[in-house]
Amino acid sequence: MQAITRKLGHQSLKHSPAISSFKSLYPPSDDHYYGSRFASNVATSGGGHLARKGTGGRSSVSGIVATVFGATGFLGRYVVQELAKMGTQVLVPFRGSEDSPRHLKLMGDLGQIVPMKYNPRDENSVKAVMAKANVVINLIGREYETRNYSFEEVNHHMAEQLAMIAKEHGGIIRFIQVSCLGVSPTSPSRMLRAKAAAEEAVARELPEATIMRPAVMIGTEDRILNPWAHFAKKYGFIPLFGDGSTKIQPVFVADVASAIVASLKDNGISMGKVYELGGPDVYTMHELAELMFDMIREWPRYVNVPFPIAKALASPREFLLNKVPAPMPTPTIFNLDAIEALATDNIVSKDALTFEDLGLAPHKVKGYPVEFLIQYRKGGPNYGSTVSERVSPESYP
Repeated sequence: MQAITRKLGHQSLKHSPAISSFKSLYPPSDDHYYGSRFASNVATSGGGHLARKGTGGRSSVSGIVATVFGATGFLGRYVVQELAKMGTQVLVPFRGSEDSPRHLKLMGDLGQIVPMKYNPRDENSVKAVMAKANVVINLIGREYETRNYSFEEVNHHMAEQLAMIAKEHGGIIRFIQVSCLGVSPTSPSRMLRAKAAAEEAVARELPEATIMRPAVMIGTEDRILNPWAHFAKKYGFIPLFGDGSTKIQPVFVADVASAIVASLKDNGISMGKVYELGGPDVYTMHELAELMFDMIREWPRYVNVPFPIAKALASPREFLLNKVPAPMPTPTIFNLDAIEALATDNIVSKDALTFEDLGLAPHKVKGYPVEFLIQYRKGGPNYGSTVSERVSPESYP
């Protein structure tokens, strides 16, 4: 009787749909990482839902195995959170300390978030972290240069390399490139020019890739309101470049993460398209600074710094970057490239695809998204140390 039971059990496992699905996601390994060389298998628009039906939730299996490059950064932790909530297995490439991705492991069920150490300059290393994936999300980016990593390498060449490897992979169903609002080959900002070149390279290799262009992102670890609040608490004022009239359209970082995941859940209509993700309201830099002062309950004090003077104040770091053997300090408010970008308005284009086209409504910045600034009211335990400083995102020193 036991022998019959074991035989029946073996047959049921052999023909189980769950086992078949598992084998489809994890094919038998061989001496090669991928199938046919340079043969893209990116699904065409309207090719059906990517996520498989299931119970939903963190303990389910969505059928998605996503490699999220740059997952340890600001936006990355929110993207991993959204992916984990729908039962996605998330592969997290990291290049620094073993502690850098540990906060992400808590976002999913046991074994759902898989940190994988890699070297972004080693092609075989990149292939290894992408080998079992069917979705690739590229969040790698940096708004300042370091001695070891230039704007062009981080924001352009790495994206181009990922697109080429994904094309060679043959099993990547979706590729999402996260860029920046305001990218242009003629932008005065080197970062925005590099991001524009990355978009062109990704579209050339994978025409069905989805490109997301988020505006300035607001959140607990952001790099605009946090530095302002820190500077205001320390010095009693903040500098406004120009006259503070530059227009921006800040967006809540969690809304950007939701948009990325929403593009994975559709039936393929987002493939090959570019989305500009801005918040519902447009602010001048002066108005956003007023909102920051209101949240930290400080009297607004400004010093208007003309753009030429602001660039002169920020230039020494860029001049000494490759001439001093020691690492240069991370720029915050006086970031030369960011100052160049702030010389022009940065808002969503009139005819662009937006959150609405993904079925989402972004949060207003005034309210919940900026409540984290309350920590600066009394200079409490978090004063002088933002979340982004306490939990360092993936960087390129």
